[in-house]
Amino acid sequence: MTNNLMQIVALVEMSITCSVLLALLLQAFSRNGIPFSIKALLILVFANLFFWPLGMSMELPLAAYVRGVIGDLSIVSALLLWSSLLPKHQATPAPVKWSIAVLAIVFYPFALGVSMFDPYAWGYGSIAFLISVLIFALICGLAGWTKGVWIIGIAIIAWSVRWHESSNLWDYLLDPVLAIWALFATWNGMRKQRKEKAQSGYLFRPG
Repeated sequence: MTNNLMQIVALVEMSITCSVLLALLLQAFSRNGIPFSIKALLILVFANLFFWPLGMSMELPLAAYVRGVIGDLSIVSALLLWSSLLPKHQATPAPVKWSIAVLAIVFYPFALGVSMFDPYAWGYGSIAFLISVLIFALICGLAGWTKGVWIIGIAIIAWSVRWHESSNLWDYLLDPVLAIWALFATWNGMRKQRKEKAQSGYLFRPG
């Protein structure tokens, strides 16, 4: 794709992402929930507000300012977020969240130059790395998380056609926002488990 088209695609993706986040926020504060048709309409309205310049001393669309702060999301991150609004979406399994959290803890320090070892370089066409990603997708499928298979597959296809500016596969699979979400979700899951164990021990202890 041409650079101009890539910029438009990136703004469209960020506009949808911001719209989905607003819809999820409204849904969280709604007692009776929001029908899917209403959520789709809200996303359409919000996405247009984020995509088109609104004036008022702002030369760029709102999505461009958000993108300037957090950068482009990976395809995996965007699809996980967008699919969460579907009527019957598959929740991300805890082991997948743990895997992303561990990967982020290991990957980012090395990618930022802690040592000479640079796993980020694998994203530039390493066959071994691509096979590893495909194996992980296969494991997701065998575990019953078919949505993960589709998401990883779409991410690989997007990388192969260079859907974004980056030509590195890592940028289609992982990003700081996804890493932070996985770390928080893992911590929150462990906290809930400890709380449940503590309550169970209290309820069933002798006497």
